[in-house]
Amino acid sequence: MSEAAVRLSIFVGLFAVLAACEYFVPRRKLRPLKARRWFTNWTIVLIDSLLVRLLFKTAAVGGALWAAERGIGLFNLIEAPYWLAFAISFAVLDFAVWLSHLASHKIPLFWRIHRMHHSDVDIDVSTAIRFHPIEIVLSMVWKYAVVLALGAPAASVLVFEIVLNGGAMFNHSNFRLPLWLDRWLRLIIVTPDMHRVHHSVIPQETDSNYGFNLSVWDRMFKTYIAQPERGHDGMTIGLKEWQDERPADLVWALGVPFRDQR
Repeated sequence: MSEAAVRLSIFVGLFAVLAACEYFVPRRKLRPLKARRWFTNWTIVLIDSLLVRLLFKTAAVGGALWAAERGIGLFNLIEAPYWLAFAISFAVLDFAVWLSHLASHKIPLFWRIHRMHHSDVDIDVSTAIRFHPIEIVLSMVWKYAVVLALGAPAASVLVFEIVLNGGAMFNHSNFRLPLWLDRWLRLIIVTPDMHRVHHSVIPQETDSNYGFNLSVWDRMFKTYIAQPERGHDGMTIGLKEWQDERPADLVWALGVPFRDQR
């Protein structure tokens, strides 16, 4: 199977599993907008995928193979054990995604684009695929830059991409994990309860828990908040200025970067 086919198969399979978990063991009661939200969020990811295919000849894995053929990047210039290059590349890529997520909140221009993701009035597995096409293109450019600079092994990039997509769907899901399991898991990875805090309308909570895979970065840089102030059942998701049905509309969502947040 090709790299794209492997990623797509895992993506669709995991999405289906998490959607079933949400249905049978939900964490929060969602608003009656699920059908509209899912149509919008799935259409957005299809637009994103088409745009990436048109603009980029290969995915980040292809960039890693291209760099290896030409001896570009740190691990293509120095001798290092493969396992070490693999592990460091995975960790650096995860930190790079954490850093770009932080930048998308701190830099006003990037925040205008990233707001579309946060404007979703509920958070479930479909929110993980709700990213503006402009943000997807910028993230691909950033990922390419990191992969080429590292000379990351192609296998590490492929594994990272699969884990990143799977982790994002897992920690955006409206799936009720046992509290004891959540406490243990979040010592290593970002759990749904941990990431849900980041989607709160309260600014201090939105400005926290930026991780998608490893939870270490938020703890290290002191952007970690354990629980929402109003509790998971009482917290409000989204952006306080847009707490109506508009974020569930496709055209409205795509126009978010060009709207004033009033």
